[in-house]
Formats: sequence, C-alpha cells, structure tokens
Amino acid sequence: MVDERTRRRRFRLPRWLRWAAGLAAVVLAVEYLVRPQLAGAREALDVLSGVRPEYLVVGAVLQVLSVVAYGALTRSVLPADSRPSLYTLVRIDTTSLGVSHIVPGGAATAGALRFRLLMAAGVSGPDAAFASTVQGVGSAIVLNVLLWMGLVVSIPLRGFDPLYTTAAAAGALLVAGGVAGVVLLTRGQESSVRLVRAVARRIPKLSEDTAEGFVRNAATRLVELSRDRAMLTQAIVWAVLNWLLDAASLWVFVAAYGYELGLDGLIVSFGLANVVAALPVTPGGLGLVEGVLVPTIVGFGAPSGIAVLGVVSYRLVNFWLPIPVAGLAYLSLRSGRAHLPERWSGLLRR
Repeated sequence: MVDERTRRRRFRLPRWLRWAAGLAAVVLAVEYLVRPQLAGAREALDVLSGVRPEYLVVGAVLQVLSVVAYGALTRSVLPADSRPSLYTLVRIDTTSLGVSHIVPGGAATAGALRFRLLMAAGVSGPDAAFASTVQGVGSAIVLNVLLWMGLVVSIPLRGFDPLYTTAAAAGALLVAGGVAGVVLLTRGQESSVRLVRAVARRIPKLSEDTAEGFVRNAATRLVELSRDRAMLTQAIVWAVLNWLLDAASLWVFVAAYGYELGLDGLIVSFGLANVVAALPVTPGGLGLVEGVLVPTIVGFGAPSGIAVLGVVSYRLVNFWLPIPVAGLAYLSLRSGRAHLPERWSGLLRR
C-alpha cells in the first residue's frame, strides 16, 4: 500500500515545470501588460534628455528609508528582551525582499528564509512568526485603507474605472482573510488549535504540539498588542511610513522627467499596482506592477513617455536593485558582521 509521503511525491510537479510556469507567467505579463505601454518609448527618448538627476537620487533615498521603516515595523512588535538591532532587521528584510523578486511565488520562500534569519538573530520561533504575521496583515490593511481613501477622492473628480473595482475587491479579500485569521486566533483559539493540529498531522517533520504552541503564542501576543496602545500606535505609524515613503519615491521618479502627479493620482496608481502585486502570479509583481502603473499614471494626465520613464526608473530601484543588495546583506549576516561602527550603532538601538 502506498504511504502518504510517497503519494505526495508522486503528484508533485517537477521543478523544471514549476520554473517554466513562472517564466511563462512573466512572458505573458510582459506581452500583454508591459509591451502595449512601450508605444510611448519614442516619446520617452525625447523626455530622457531633460531628466533631473537630483530627483533620481532623492527617489532612491526614499526607497531605502521605506525599507528601514519596514524593519522598524518588525522591531516594534518584537519583545524588548529579544529585539535585534534595526540594522540587523533591515538586512534581514532586504535579504527576503531580494529573494521574493527572483523566485516564482517567492513570498513563501522569502518568508521561510526571513523566519530562519530572525531565529538566527536571537528571536524565538513563536515571536518571529507573530511579528511576520502582524507585519503582513498590518501592511495589507494600511495599503488598502490608503487605496480606498484615494478612490473616495478620485472617483468623484475623475470618473470611474473598472480596474478600481477589481483591485479594491482583491484588496478587500486579502484584508478580510487577515482579519478573519486574527479573530479566529483571539476569539476562537481552541477551534484554531484543533484545525492547526489536524493540518500539522499531515505535514512531515512538523509536530502537532509545536504547531499548537505557535498558535497559542500568537493568540496571546495579539491580545497583548491590542491592549498595548503605545505599541499598536507605533506599529501603525511605521506601516504607514513604509507605504508613504515608497509612494513618495514613485512621485519623485515621475517628477524627475517633468510631470508632478496629484496626490489622488499618486495614491490610486500606487495602491492599485501594489494590490495587484500581492497576487502570486509573477515574482514581486514583475510585469503586473508596470502594466498597472503606466496606464494609470497616463490616465491621471501624465504624458506616456514620462510615465514609462518614471515607472522604469522607479522599478529599477524598487524591484531590481534589492536583488544584488540582498546578496550582500545575506553575506554580511552569515559572516557575523552584525554591528555597525559604534558611533552609528547607538543611534539605531534607540
């Protein structure tokens, strides 16, 4: 009789087929979402000569600050007695960000790597899982609130687009799933424990008791977080800053070529692109983000050449640059270079 593990192996897709599927998704995204936007490439060449280099530098700095804010968000929800330095957390987040940009469906792989790096930095397994959960759910809620606020302002002024409904609905489902998970943990803990134990029973090398411990710890910490107003406020502030700095970076990159997006156009374009990027179709939303950003920014009045160049510049820093930087960050973590010079380390511990 074939055991459960053998049966799972038998029906598992070959690795080359999974990679081929991911590559096909990228090609389709480029063909049907990005390529149509490149009609403005000839115009973009004319615009390129008028670029303001100082804006490009500011846009890159804003991207770095966005990653720092994300690391600060993680740090704000970790226990004080096992809280790594901000410098270490930023390197961990940079590493996982780079991995998520190169692996199809990379969010899961990046999450697993991030979990292991947090544990290596002295964070317990349950605390690392809790921080990742709060960070993911909290960031998704903040992003969707920003998008909905932008839509409330934009639709009466500029009209309705069917893409708004699709993205808002997708975002609402993601948020609803996260909120439902939080409610189950805090108000239906025993039901959650039974469900997790049943799932763990079918996963090789995962103890039911370990899985139950994670659930109970997460439920306890969520209750503590809801009661600790100072910690909750701090987490919300860092989550908002993370997204706003990222959105500001997009605005600066577009402005570098001579067009200043209105606030509603910026928030709606940015929010739509990042909600779509959350769908596990391509690594880091490659092709999807560009395919949403360019036409949406054009719809808010930007010339197509400026929109193409602004989005390409933004994605070079937002998507491509973290990949080599992630390699350096990972090597520094593995080599034990865990501290900055003393004059900087004191500042980052505050």
